[in-house]
Amino acid sequence: MKSSILPRKSLALAAAMTVLGLIGCSAQANEETIRKNLAAVMPKDIKIDEVRPAPIPGLWELRIGSEIRYTDATGQYLIEGEILDLKNRRRLTQERIEKITAIEFASLPLKDAIVWKKGDGKRRIAVFADPNCGYCKRFEKSLQEVDNITVYTFVIPILGGDSPAKSRAAWCAKDNTLAWRNWMIDGTALPKSEASCDATAIDRNLALSQKIRVTGTPAILFEDGTRAPGAISPEQLEQRLQAVQNADKAQKKS
Repeated sequence: MKSSILPRKSLALAAAMTVLGLIGCSAQANEETIRKNLAAVMPKDIKIDEVRPAPIPGLWELRIGSEIRYTDATGQYLIEGEILDLKNRRRLTQERIEKITAIEFASLPLKDAIVWKKGDGKRRIAVFADPNCGYCKRFEKSLQEVDNITVYTFVIPILGGDSPAKSRAAWCAKDNTLAWRNWMIDGTALPKSEASCDATAIDRNLALSQKIRVTGTPAILFEDGTRAPGAISPEQLEQRLQAVQNADKAQKKS
């Protein structure tokens, strides 16, 4: 007579699958509860795109666009702030934001950018900038201290005033690289653009910035898809560029 008792490995696997199933059901229940309770108290125009367990047990992550908030398992409390892993010296919230806002560099329409290169130009970044943005001008000056770089600047007039006119003038200049850098670094007036100039690239840049959630300038995109929201120092930029290079080398070796 054959035994009806399952092998121990099969029992262990079945038990593990049961536990995972219960965890999955619990997570789904928590998400539904959180969404329901938060929807009752939060403004109707705020859409929660994703609810998932946070790195800290008992906390749940709320993704609203490219912003991260936290709540408890019932959606009664809302927590604004950053989770830091002190032991491993990691900024977990920032890492998560970088992941959800990552952009495939190869997908960028580089033909719509003002381009300049220094040194061998092997290291590349893309920058979204407004011609009237003071922080953009400061970052443009910082770029002059970094070597072996190619910079693609997507001009976006988001500050109002005469930003659209200056953006068009920069793009339509005979040498738009020189015109842009002279304006941003030295304050040299931009040449008047001709009416016949096709400046639809500016409109495409604005549409692109909205699509990838660029909410301020300068927005700096690196080749690994990460970004820096705001002006950074030459030292910080160099560190980021080296980190991207090192990660690329490590990936090629693996």
